[in-house]
Amino acid sequence: MSLTLSLPLPHYDLPRAGRALSALMRDPDDLPQVFTLIESISGTAPHRLLRKFRGTDAGRRILREEPDIVPVLANREALRAMPEGSLGRAYLAFVESEGISAEGIRDASVKNRERRIPEAFAYLHCRMRDTHDLWHAATGYKGDVRGELALLAFTLAQNFHIGVALILGTAIVKGLGSGATPMILEGYRRGRAAAWLPPQDWESLLPLPLHEVRARLKLGAPVEYVPLRTTELRAQGML
Repeated sequence: MSLTLSLPLPHYDLPRAGRALSALMRDPDDLPQVFTLIESISGTAPHRLLRKFRGTDAGRRILREEPDIVPVLANREALRAMPEGSLGRAYLAFVESEGISAEGIRDASVKNRERRIPEAFAYLHCRMRDTHDLWHAATGYKGDVRGELALLAFTLAQNFHIGVALILGTAIVKGLGSGATPMILEGYRRGRAAAWLPPQDWESLLPLPLHEVRARLKLGAPVEYVPLRTTELRAQGML
């Protein structure tokens, strides 16, 4: 049986996606709404991601072994013991500066969930969610509005997703702060030029020097930008 026929049909729930997008534009920090929107109109994105993932040696190994990276990322003492300048230390600095955790991201992803992730996609969905902040650390994008939009654009370039495209398009039309559109374009360009990140063995990359990881993944040097927080957007009357 072909991969296409053996997988669930593409999923679209436009009313739920619209509600999530509206809530997200009122409060870009409402992380559960991001997951709701992306899951509501996932379309063929999970199918294409899984097909390509299965087409790599590393991807097949990860799907076979199903490693859980959350306990690794939650062990902050082990991360702190990694070499200065390593990806692990950069990840730790990111989550501590943003006041977030791998466990918190996992919990946010199931909040307001109305539909169970189909079994065929369940593990890969979790793997992508749990490594999202490693992508932040590797690319150098912070957790502010501009940084999140840039990373979403990077992700879109790696695997097109209509929900992600909708968030980015709405952000551009709404004009979420000056500099958003250039960051989105820069993130998309980097995503196209980079190695494909989903099947990377992040566990083995954590102790390596960050500059070596960036070179290996063809990420280039991180762009310098001024972070923009939602508090500033509210002060400007844009939310």
